[in-house]
Amino acid sequence: MAKRYPILSVLLLTGFISHAQGSGPGVRGARAAALGHASVTLNDVWAVGNNAAGLGQLSAPTAAVYAENRYLLSALNTVALAVAAPLGKVENGLARRGVVGLEVQRFGGKLYNEQRIGAGYGYRGGLVSIGARVDLLQLSIEGLGSRRAVAVSLGGQAELVPKRLVFGAYLYNLNQAKLAEYQQERVPTVLKAGISYRPTAKVMLNIETEKEVEQSADFKAGVEYRVIDALALRAGLRTLTEETTGGLGFRAGALQIDYAAAWHAALGLSQHLSIGLSFNAKQP
Repeated sequence: MAKRYPILSVLLLTGFISHAQGSGPGVRGARAAALGHASVTLNDVWAVGNNAAGLGQLSAPTAAVYAENRYLLSALNTVALAVAAPLGKVENGLARRGVVGLEVQRFGGKLYNEQRIGAGYGYRGGLVSIGARVDLLQLSIEGLGSRRAVAVSLGGQAELVPKRLVFGAYLYNLNQAKLAEYQQERVPTVLKAGISYRPTAKVMLNIETEKEVEQSADFKAGVEYRVIDALALRAGLRTLTEETTGGLGFRAGALQIDYAAAWHAALGLSQHLSIGLSFNAKQP
């Protein structure tokens, strides 16, 4: 029985942040983490997890890795690998047949962990992008076994004012995948929607709301300022978890490195790092 106390502790803490990670959509990439998780309008390779519609704007094959540690607890580590590739010819910076993406992710430790394989597709036509993703999830608790589920998600992005004002929305787990018969336990169904305002090429302001069926809405906001082409500074906040975030991004040719830190008044520091490599073309 004593062995189950740490398990329960991990599960309680995991439940506290489940809307941000766990079997929910979570966040991908240190850039999105630095922006207070306001990521539904972004279009980098991590759109494969943040909003598959953003994949449609990638013009080159890209690979990236991501590592996250929450509150300095090894049981709350996340690691992920993502790749994306355009289909068909790339004309005027857009893939004619859209872009496919694949992500492999692991969250948790020995007592409790979650693993997922996600495949996404994004397509951009005119000022509108659409996308879809399918996740195969596996949740494991030491001594209690594991469960698997398949979650389907849809997303969209639209430039309301070209290159200035972007709207994005993402519905995660629209099929309400079931994890267990007991109490009808299901993967969280989450709706995210937000606006990105880009008054100049150097500045981006994101605001976003995320709502899970059984939780209060989470308001998120972030700002990015590109000091020079190679360096970006970021800051953000989240209301539901009462976290403030900050970070920076460094770009050198095909290499992109991003770091973010988040601070929670009660639980402390979280850190995020992502490294990406784009092949033979510029990132959007």
